[in-house]
Amino acid sequence: MSITIKKQIDARGAVCPGPLMELIKVIKQLEQGDIIDLISSDEGSKVDVPKWIEKAGHTLMELKELDGYRHFIVEIGEKKIRKRRGN
Repeated sequence: MSITIKKQIDARGAVCPGPLMELIKVIKQLEQGDIIDLISSDEGSKVDVPKWIEKAGHTLMELKELDGYRHFIVEIGEKKIRKRRGN
């Protein structure tokens, strides 16, 4: 099966929560089913990113280490509409 990456996020050098915030920003711009490659050098991302992906309803298709960096291959799931308090 071939995966087509829609957007690559190079967050190498950014510290937690920077890589996750970059991922969230891009997810808001793309559509359900799009694939993102988040590249991170931050150790905290190893735990934080997969937890958030699952909680937010997206899919971590692959987590791989290349050239000393982690690549989180994420498929965007159905976007949940948040209701603001007081509305």
